[in-house]
Amino acid sequence: MAQRLTVDFFHDVVCCWCFNISSRMRSLGRELDLDIRHRTFVLQANVEEMAARWGTPEEARETILGHWSACREASDRPDLIDVEAMRNAGFDYPHGWTAALACKAAESLGGQTAHWNMFDRIQLAHLARARNIADPAVLAEAARDTGLDASDFARAMSDPATAQAVEDDRQAARRMQLRSIPALIIRDTGARLVNGTIDELRTQLRAVSGLIPQAWEEDRCS
Repeated sequence: MAQRLTVDFFHDVVCCWCFNISSRMRSLGRELDLDIRHRTFVLQANVEEMAARWGTPEEARETILGHWSACREASDRPDLIDVEAMRNAGFDYPHGWTAALACKAAESLGGQTAHWNMFDRIQLAHLARARNIADPAVLAEAARDTGLDASDFARAMSDPATAQAVEDDRQAARRMQLRSIPALIIRDTGARLVNGTIDELRTQLRAVSGLIPQAWEEDRCS
């Protein structure tokens, strides 16, 4: 890579497509030395927004699980997307607000690494185990699984600054006119990656990196 890139990764924990991209970006982050910054973009923040977008809980589940099926076909880890388990779950399909709070709470305690670990752990509970990730108890369990102190996590979850951080990311996404997730934006140039396979993402990242002059080239020309 000509220069280290900073990538803003906008995601929603309930989004199956974000699951596919997260694992690919983990691999590419290591391979290409990317600085990946996690941004929560909650598409539906409560039951009212869920109803406005999807209709009844039954309609929401059926439509969203259709997306899961398509996502599973494109996934590098299809065994971790259990469509039938979520179809038979005894709760309404969850909105993403509470889980986003958990990710931002983790970030406040352990930075971007903790945010990403929490995001992936909650998605595993959601997609592979059909857990209700709008349930604070499920999120507290995820926090323990990622090594966070239970008391510290509980305080961070209830801190108004955590909710504000989630809302700030949501507003930033709207200012950028993001309409869907996952969204990968190169902070250095504003370029938006087209979501795809790991090879397609790698090609785009290398192309963008080649457009940014290295620091020593800038110094030589100044």
